[in-house]
Amino acid sequence: MNDRAVELLEQYEIEVLRTRKGRGAILCDTNLGILILKEYSGSPDRIELQNKLLKQISDAGLVKVESIIPNREGTLVVKDGDGAGYVLKTWRDGRECSLYDRAECAEAVQLLARLHDCMRLPGDTLNLPLAFSLEKEYDKRNRELKRVRKYLQQKKQKNWFEINLRHTLDAFLEQALAVTEEWKAYCPAAGEGTGTDFVEFCHGDYQYHNILQGSDGWFLVNFEKYLRDDPVRDLYLLLRKLLEKVNWSVSLGTELLEAYEKQRPIAAGSWIDLYYRLAYPEKFWKIVNFYYNSGKAWIPEKNQEKLERVIAQEKEKQHFLDEVFRNVGRLRRS
Repeated sequence: MNDRAVELLEQYEIEVLRTRKGRGAILCDTNLGILILKEYSGSPDRIELQNKLLKQISDAGLVKVESIIPNREGTLVVKDGDGAGYVLKTWRDGRECSLYDRAECAEAVQLLARLHDCMRLPGDTLNLPLAFSLEKEYDKRNRELKRVRKYLQQKKQKNWFEINLRHTLDAFLEQALAVTEEWKAYCPAAGEGTGTDFVEFCHGDYQYHNILQGSDGWFLVNFEKYLRDDPVRDLYLLLRKLLEKVNWSVSLGTELLEAYEKQRPIAAGSWIDLYYRLAYPEKFWKIVNFYYNSGKAWIPEKNQEKLERVIAQEKEKQHFLDEVFRNVGRLRRS
């Protein structure tokens, strides 16, 4: 971040004691506590709605979350001389949620359930964004998988990574297409909310980086990717990242889902939606997407390791889905 952005702090009714660089941001020790100045490229309407959601969550008192600090004129986004936007938010010093501590993971899931109870807005709220379309997203990903398959079929000289990718792509593409078609059949209204009087929102990036443990408990940050979608989107993201680390442990997955449902029961339709989100080969698509949209002269060894891991875990992932979601067939028919 440009150090000149620090000058923007003069627009706020705060006393800055010192500043320090954070991850793509500037941390500020102030008379109001620790604040963080980050770049912002979204629209004014989007940041206003984000602020509305954060205030609603904070007022509910169930979860501690960041808040956006307005400048002296009441503006949420300030701009530097080059026109780049910045947002000042509250922050806490603390560590990220540990992926390897089962108790902390369960706490993170319960925290998420409480968060979801606060992330509803009236259906007549001004400037509501369109609901996210998972159908369109899956169709887009599937088209990309087909393009990469064609590219690899036509490529003469292939390195080890490309040979391995080509060898496994057909099976994962077939899986992606099947999941997409079934999702369309059973979850056509996903993301539209559960009623006409309100709409539901997700954090959008609910993972351990954004779940901080401070001296006064948990604190959630980085809501910039919030969106309208079924709340299981957040649960799916956290579950996938955790389960990939532990080889799709059935016991951990069951424990985390039970922890969430103790706070917020999952409706039958959302349960089916969660199943298909987990069933879609997203990690494989991410590897393909990175490969196809970056330089192909040299493939990082880390990418090869990721591909091997996804292939090796596929059997365990399918076992997890079969064990944890064995009642999906009954729910789909209900």
